[in-house]
Amino acid sequence: MNSDSFRNKRNGFETMDGGQAGGPQKKSPVGKIIGMAATVLVLAILALNSTYEIKEQEQAVLITLGKAQAVSEPGLHFKIPFIQQVRKVNTTIQGFAIGYNTESEEVDEDESLMITSDFNFIDVDFYVEYRYSDPVKALYASKAPLDILRNISQSCIRTVIGSYPVDDVLTTGKNEIQASIKEMILGRLEEQDIGIQLVNITIQDSEPPTVEVMEAFKAVETAKQGKETALNNANKYRNEQLPSAQAKADGIIKDAEARKTERINEATAQVARFNSMYQEYIKNPAVTRQRMFYEAMEDVLPDLKVIIESPNGNMQTIYPIESFTGTPETEEDDTRQSAAVRGQSGSSAPTDEEDLPADESHER
Repeated sequence: MNSDSFRNKRNGFETMDGGQAGGPQKKSPVGKIIGMAATVLVLAILALNSTYEIKEQEQAVLITLGKAQAVSEPGLHFKIPFIQQVRKVNTTIQGFAIGYNTESEEVDEDESLMITSDFNFIDVDFYVEYRYSDPVKALYASKAPLDILRNISQSCIRTVIGSYPVDDVLTTGKNEIQASIKEMILGRLEEQDIGIQLVNITIQDSEPPTVEVMEAFKAVETAKQGKETALNNANKYRNEQLPSAQAKADGIIKDAEARKTERINEATAQVARFNSMYQEYIKNPAVTRQRMFYEAMEDVLPDLKVIIESPNGNMQTIYPIESFTGTPETEEDDTRQSAAVRGQSGSSAPTDEEDLPADESHER
């Protein structure tokens, strides 16, 4: 047996009994411990690789031999170790800035400097909010989906800004511009289908590119505000004056209508009176004409008394024309008025009937 052991050692072999024939060999305790530790380690590795956890705001992509499958339910899940792989995607709303750096707050002129429809340069900063809507497409539809979203956003922003004048971009048109950009980006993302959904895009700031231009724009805005103030004051004054002017105009119109009605009624009455007088005139023209002559003389000379003096010195009152409201005239006034009449008639008055008008003589 010793020769066999020696031969085995010489040939590079050892007998199981350590070169001693016949007796069984005992295992070393160190080997047992190492074996047990290796077994535990392998089991731990298998256990750790067979489970994964999905949080509330996450989705996972389970990859089985190159085939991807979305897992959206939160909690603990199992997988086959070394055969299945898991990649997680954050589905919360995230965002990035265009035109400035969110960490250093510095302006990026390559992104922010744009030109408007009226050929003015302007710096516009945007903030884009997005979320992953399909984790499988987000991981495998494109290599860099965020870069695609950024490029699409910049393209749509420049297209929309270039169709608006600078005043709208700076002041009143921001909401309309944001809505137009968002609608355009959503259409482009639907075409690309990269698993990213646009939540919102907002204009953070818009201003001229240089200090000189900025001051000029401020001066223009100040002038516009002054214009608006003047217009508001003018409208206020107009609103205050219009009611009173309208009231005066209504009063003038009503007075004119009243005078119109009065003149019409007066003319109608005169026509009626003339017609009635004409009917009487037709019946007896001479008497009517004489009566009208006396009435006219009474209206023209209401306070005059006509006295005719005969050649023999007798004075005779042919017809009195006195005022029925006044006091009788004195004798001195009568004498003065008679002298005036004599002076006008050549100091002689007709007494005979042949000297009177034909109609008057006939009537007597």
